[in-house]
Amino acid sequence: MHVRQLLGAYALGALTPGEDRAVAAHLRRCAPCRTAYLEVAEAPSLLALLTEADLEPAEESPSGPDAE
Repeated sequence: MHVRQLLGAYALGALTPGEDRAVAAHLRRCAPCRTAYLEVAEAPSLLALLTEADLEPAEESPSGPDAE
């Protein structure tokens, strides 16, 4: 598995200690992966802004020829 596949979990702190160390070491030496990590690094703080209402399924509006 490539490190890029672990970046989201790394940003969320959801990796095992060994995976976390491996990703951190890789990011120190790989500029493209560091850039990719920076794109997802803000996800945890953005997710924290969501409320329960934000997570509710949206009401479906009628569609089709008879819809107003």
